[in-house]
Amino acid sequence: MNCSAMYGEILKLLRKDGEITYDINSQMVSHIQLWSAMYENRTAPKGKKSANLPVQIASEIARLVTLEMSSRIKGSQTADYLNAVYQKYVIPKVRIFTEYGLAKGSLIIKPVADKNGIKTQFIQADRFFPVSFDGSGNLIKCVFADQIRQGKNIYTLIEIQSIEKRLLKIQNRLFKSNNDSILGYEVALSEVEQWADLLKEGIFTGTDKLPFGFFRCPLANQIDSFSPLGVSCYSRAVDLIEEADRRYNNISWEYEATETAVHISESMLKYDKDNDKFIYPGGAERLYRAVECSAGANDKPLIETYSPQIRSTELFDGWNNQLRMIEYACCLAYGTLSNPQNVDKTAEEIKASKQRSYSFVADVQKALENALKDYIDACWFWSQIFGLVPNGKYTVDFDWNDSIVSSPDEKRKQDMQDLNLGIMRPEEYRAKWYNEDIQTALANLPQSAEVME
Repeated sequence: MNCSAMYGEILKLLRKDGEITYDINSQMVSHIQLWSAMYENRTAPKGKKSANLPVQIASEIARLVTLEMSSRIKGSQTADYLNAVYQKYVIPKVRIFTEYGLAKGSLIIKPVADKNGIKTQFIQADRFFPVSFDGSGNLIKCVFADQIRQGKNIYTLIEIQSIEKRLLKIQNRLFKSNNDSILGYEVALSEVEQWADLLKEGIFTGTDKLPFGFFRCPLANQIDSFSPLGVSCYSRAVDLIEEADRRYNNISWEYEATETAVHISESMLKYDKDNDKFIYPGGAERLYRAVECSAGANDKPLIETYSPQIRSTELFDGWNNQLRMIEYACCLAYGTLSNPQNVDKTAEEIKASKQRSYSFVADVQKALENALKDYIDACWFWSQIFGLVPNGKYTVDFDWNDSIVSSPDEKRKQDMQDLNLGIMRPEEYRAKWYNEDIQTALANLPQSAEVME
């Protein structure tokens, strides 16, 4: 599906329905398409190599965000049901879909429910089109596009969700064409088996927001500063990444160009008339290069080694500096992509180096937490609509940890210092590091520790 082309088709459809304002413009759609192409490694010029930096950036941030994440829903029978869905469909995939959301700027976590239960879709930024936001930046109208191919026909399902005055309206419309960039003409939902049971149109009560979680990469939108849409985690490094790819190709070419070879006179090689080529010793075509040489005393020798000096230090210094600029633009600590040698020396310098990365990761965690809470609320909403579980209260727990800044060993060493200074009590230390409650820790303290009180 061509994101920009489908955006144009959806605009035409909305205009026919009387929609006149849109909170997403063609410029934003073009950038989403660019970020997607960069992530999918489709932007390198023909014949050139890519260092595949966008994937590394998005993957590393997603890893740091979800490294020690744990989350569960609790509080009632309803909570147990929702938690089962949550643990089955969301938690095992949290790092993967976070990476997609960071790379393309946003992502929707959408429950899909019927009388048999709830499943989950992760819809990437080039497959949905935000239409309207309220004054607080909450999405109140959104269009989803999904395509399948059957033979020569391409079917596009358009789902429109909108919320107004606590009324949720959902429309499903199916279009058929032979081109994935146009909608074509509308057909009945029953024409595609997997969408035949979808409701063509429905209005629901009981919610004041669209029933899904909307994750946005928590960076200011420099493409459209008035837009509530998210931007890619590498949106501020597009040109820097392009230059890095050029430097990466220069390094690759340097290694190829300075590859050791032996220049050998054609007169010393046997010629294969049938295949119109020279036969090299032992089939070593890569090592030997045939050249024309005269036999005079002052001419070039019949065999000459070619082994120029490679400029590896200069090239890698330039490459490394480029990576440093990308790290800074993408809120990564130095040494994440670049050579970490001599970047961090002491524990305090390590902590200072990672503060920028830590701050951004904390922002992403908060944005992801909000999206997941909205997703869980949406699951509850559909569970009540389809009578999947009795109504009941629920709470959601999140534990992110902060080992990105300090390792467990460093934190334990700090606690030991606090213990020795009298800032932390012995039972508090034991309870924390031996996974005991305070009463158990106090009872298990050695006699000498009890005397300290």
